Amino acid sequence: MAFERVCGLSEVPEDGALRVELADVDVAVVRFEGQVYALQDLCSHAEVPLSEGDVETFDGAPTIECWLHGSCFDLRTGEPTNLPATEPVDVYPVRVEGEDVLVDIDADGRLPLASGN
Repeated sequence: MAFERVCGLSEVPEDGALRVELADVDVAVVRFEGQVYALQDLCSHAEVPLSEGDVETFDGAPTIECWLHGSCFDLRTGEPTNLPATEPVDVYPVRVEGEDVLVDIDADGRLPLASGN
């Protein structure tokens, strides 16, 4: 695993997202209910930034909503929880060390549901 610092924890709003532009991919770093997640910042349906959407619980799952058409994506797995999106987005392992948020974008983009921070 190749974790790299992408931002400071204080830069990510609670129950919100921050867009981080990296060399290979744009990542949405999300804080929700005390957890930090990282996922591809591109809706698989409409190709708009997910970081501009609302972070909320949808059918019991922590999600981020695409602001354009309303699809929600599970922050833990990247799977869409409702239509019109049918394809998942990549999710990445996250570590928080002090004030630093570290993300491994070299991971394969699929995390098991039980992964933690």
